[in-house]
Amino acid sequence: MDHAVFPGGARLRPGLAMGVAAACDASVAPEAQADVAAAIELLHCASLVHDDLPCFDDAPLRRGRPSVHAAFGEELAVLAGDGLIVLAFDVVARAQLEPVLVPKLVRAIAQGVGAVGGLVAGQAWESEQAVGLRTYHKAKTGALFEAGARVGALLAQADAEPWAQFGARLGEAYQIADDLRDTLDDTASLGKPAGQDMVHNRPNACISLGIDGALARLRSLLDQAIAAMPACRHPQRVVQWVEGFGARLYPRAVRPGINGKPQASANQPVLADLRA
Repeated sequence: MDHAVFPGGARLRPGLAMGVAAACDASVAPEAQADVAAAIELLHCASLVHDDLPCFDDAPLRRGRPSVHAAFGEELAVLAGDGLIVLAFDVVARAQLEPVLVPKLVRAIAQGVGAVGGLVAGQAWESEQAVGLRTYHKAKTGALFEAGARVGALLAQADAEPWAQFGARLGEAYQIADDLRDTLDDTASLGKPAGQDMVHNRPNACISLGIDGALARLRSLLDQAIAAMPACRHPQRVVQWVEGFGARLYPRAVRPGINGKPQASANQPVLADLRA
């Protein structure tokens, strides 16, 4: 379980949760906010452990080092993923929160990983013969970003649904970017095997939309996220998170200065709009 969680990746989902909580001026103690955000990350890490298993991707690498099953065996990898799921909800249960808030948070997090539109559904779609690209993306990745944004709003006792729409669009954008990176980047830069969508015949935006179409879809989703961002007391808290998020999205092949391409990053106007 430690191998699956540390040293870790970008911590985007918990960062979104805490960013929304800060933007909405949450009065919950920072330690309790961090506990809830950590629960989301634990569930994300659990999904990566299971996603790498031989029955799914059979990926030997994750975050630049052996995946859990490659390091410890398939049996322990299954159990480690299960253990992380249980631990996530245990962390929420032990957090110093108002009792009335706990079931709302558990429900929001569970929806993000559940079989009805959550991570489980997204993983299941990979076993089907055909699936709509957006349906797959919303469940596979968008749902946990949606949960992160919803949880942040709940911590501040704000209306969670508008923030959930904001998070869902960011999650879809991230999955489009992941498809682009899987297609255009290499294993060394990804820290995991490249070209897996093609190998496993999974939905991929580059296959469905073409490279230019996928890039256009990515920009459109970022624009939609901006439009869906609710008014809040400290918007810059979320803007800062989105700036870091946007800087990570584009594959190396289309970033400014890469492969002799000097053009400005496609997300710069989006971030300028957010700052405004």
